[in-house]
Amino acid sequence: MSLPAPARRTASRFIASAAALVVVAIDQLSKSWALASLRDAPIDLVWTLRLRLTFNTGAAFSIGSGFPWLFVGLGVLVLGAMGIVVLRSDMARGPAVGLGMIAGGAVGNLLDRLLRDHHGAVVDFIDLQWWPVFNLADSAIFLGVAVLLLTWRDTSPKKSADAAVQPDTATAPGA
Repeated sequence: MSLPAPARRTASRFIASAAALVVVAIDQLSKSWALASLRDAPIDLVWTLRLRLTFNTGAAFSIGSGFPWLFVGLGVLVLGAMGIVVLRSDMARGPAVGLGMIAGGAVGNLLDRLLRDHHGAVVDFIDLQWWPVFNLADSAIFLGVAVLLLTWRDTSPKKSADAAVQPDTATAPGA
């Protein structure tokens, strides 16, 4: 039995908001730890995984370095668009979690740019040594996109109704 549309909208809003809040909290706690613990030297963990403090004023892979305020504006626009999607749709749990993870990651990085005193830079600290250094907000954005791709289905009522009224093409004309 499925929930009525208003209840589904409320549930998807709650799920997306909860996922975003969890991501923001974990991201900000991990960055605070990194700032306190990695300032003097990196920590080698296993294989090529190293925790090393860096600051990124650009986007992913340091694209657009030196223009952090451009990414603040883009981040606010993307978050606004995602907010509209969440408020207007009655999506399933999977897409709500995915959107919440993306929003939480975006908010985590925006908080770095706006509130931390690093000249608009994002705190990065996960260094694989064969991939650009990243943080948990970046990971949440990536995983959120993956969750969206794996769970989003077009279940619009129009599509279902169109399928129900398909003409019978097996019947000969004039019969």
